Amino acid sequence: MATVRLKPNESQEQLLRRFRKRVTNAGILSTIRRKRWHISKSELRRIEEKKAIRRSRRRQSKGSGR
Repeated sequence: MATVRLKPNESQEQLLRRFRKRVTNAGILSTIRRKRWHISKSELRRIEEKKAIRRSRRRQSKGSGR
């Protein structure tokens, strides 16, 4: 769990900004979004393979345009 303490002379906006930065760096939100629905390992592997194929196609198309 990400925690922050109010520093002297720190506004609430600065505190909130620091908290958000800690949460994003810790990867808490991405973990929660990923675990929102149960995905079997085989389905997860299939999704990762599709992402890899899409990434490689994007890299190839960017490289051929130059």
